[in-house]
Formats: sequence, C-alpha cells, structure tokens
Amino acid sequence: MQTILSKSATKAFVGRSAAPVRPSVAARAAAPDTVGMSGLDYCKTLPGISAPFPDMFDPAGFATGAKVSEIRRWRESELVHGRVAMLAALGFIVGEQLEDFPAFLNADGHVTGPAIYQFQQVEARGAIFWEPLILAIGLCESYRVGLGWSSPVGNGFNTVKDASEYELGNLGFDPLGLGPKDDPEAWKEMQTKELNNGRLAMIAIAAFTVEELVSHQEIFEHLALRFEKEVILELDDVEKDLNLPVTPIPELVLEELKN
Repeated sequence: MQTILSKSATKAFVGRSAAPVRPSVAARAAAPDTVGMSGLDYCKTLPGISAPFPDMFDPAGFATGAKVSEIRRWRESELVHGRVAMLAALGFIVGEQLEDFPAFLNADGHVTGPAIYQFQQVEARGAIFWEPLILAIGLCESYRVGLGWSSPVGNGFNTVKDASEYELGNLGFDPLGLGPKDDPEAWKEMQTKELNNGRLAMIAIAAFTVEELVSHQEIFEHLALRFEKEVILELDDVEKDLNLPVTPIPELVLEELKN
C-alpha cells in the first residue's frame, strides 16, 4: 500500500510540475520545419553558431549523419551542462573568497581552503551534504524531464520532444523577464550568448578542478602567487640590465612560491 501511494504521489507531483511551457512568439517564429531535414542542416539553424566559427564548430563531425532527434538531445545536454558549469564556476569563486565573510554561516572558518575539498569538511563536521543535494537535483531533473522529454516507450526512448512541443532549454524560468520573446533575432542572440558563456564555464570549471588538484591552492591564491613570481623575475631582469644589485627575495615570499 505504501509503495502504491508513493508512486501515485510521484506521478501527481510530476504531472503538476511538468505543465507545458508554451514556446514564445520568437521561438515559434525561429523554429524550422524539421521534416526531411538532416541533422547537420538542422544544427545550423540553432543558436550557438558565432565567430570565429561562422559555419559551426564541429571538428569531430558529430553532426554529420546524425538525426534531428540526436541533435536535439545533444543540444539539451549542452544547455544543461553549461548552466550547471556557470553555477559551479561562480560557486568556486564565491565559496573561496567569502568563506569568512560575516554574512555567511561559515564565519567561524571551519570550512576553508580550495573549493574541491570544502564539501568533505562539511561532512566531517556532521552536517548533511549529499542527501539534500541529491534531492534538489532529483526534483529539478524530474521537472525538466517531464517537461521536455518524450515518454520512454517505443520510439520515444531517450529522445527530446519535437520542436512544436518543446523549445530546447526553455523551462519557463525567467523571473526578471529578460528574454525578448517577441523578437526572434534578439531571442536567438540571447540564446547564443547563454551557450557561449556555458561553454566557457565548462572549460573554466574543468581548469579550476585540475588546478586545485595539482597545486592544492585556491584559484585566486594560485593566480596571485604566479603573478608575484612573474613580477619578481621581471624586476630581477631589470636590475641586471641596469647593472644594479639584485634585490633579495624575502624568505616568506620564497616559502610561498615553493608551495
């Protein structure tokens, strides 16, 4: 009985949360007729194509020979990963720079250091970390899947709904009303900006993670030390060129640069 009630509650929740989001006027005007269109041709109609690659950047040729349904699934994945990466990149910087700010609960400094090690510190002090995170992700993904993905039966398995039913990435979340929904060109330009920022964020968050795994230093701490080292080396070169005695580097600075 409990299982039946649980399933019924889940269906009811998904049903309410995944109410259809009607595509904007701009989206309907920009949506191409995909009947008989190849995946490559369809891909070239989507936002995200910009300089310095005006004809689309696809060096591995993934779009060649792909179906429209596959292109739609890949674009939906790119949008989701880009949005998560933008939040993650911002979270890295905010978490590391404001960890001791009085407005934060972490004013005692218990959680500190590189961002990639902060969640372990939260768990080490008995706080619950993964459970609420997984719950929040599950709720968000349930809404997104119910809104934009086809029913996983027959030919609908692992496919995004058609363009007539779902605009890629449009979850109906625009509380500030920033989207120019009545201007197709401006709408497409804004979507391209989001994609480009998401792509940059995916590269950035990967670089952040690798840097902290290698150096065990916070992002701006690592940057400041490298900048300090370059300034010292440049000053040494200037002093040598002017036949001046080279200024000795303080021991504290040398110790920092070693780390």
